[in-house]
Amino acid sequence: KTSDNIDHPLSLYAATKKSNELMAHTYSHLYNLPTTGLRFFTVYGPWGRPDMALFKFTKAVVNDETIDVYNHGNMMRDFTYVDDIVEAISRLIQKPAQPNTEWSGANPDPRSSYAPYKVYNIGNNSPVRLMEF
Repeated sequence: KTSDNIDHPLSLYAATKKSNELMAHTYSHLYNLPTTGLRFFTVYGPWGRPDMALFKFTKAVVNDETIDVYNHGNMMRDFTYVDDIVEAISRLIQKPAQPNTEWSGANPDPRSSYAPYKVYNIGNNSPVRLMEF
């Protein structure tokens, strides 16, 4: 969710994502350049990455191999089909970010800004436990 607190990332990967969003916001503010950030969640589909759980699990089952499960299977993922990502991009590309004239530093909304900047989470908002996947 865009309302989730991501100000304290717990991995270098997450920190680079947050840094990218901060730099994009600053650039948007400095140059009045409409900027839209898209957060994708575990995208799968044809030509997907072979290191993703979907492909690793399928390959292991087909080859009668054990499946490595981390965090006791309690890890959650929101899987998003690639066509849903394409649909979201197609819709959002027609709507450039606009400044939020009601934005306030006293009560900031992480989804918008005084700059022409916006962030969208592109997912199904339906995380599943990997053991149930």
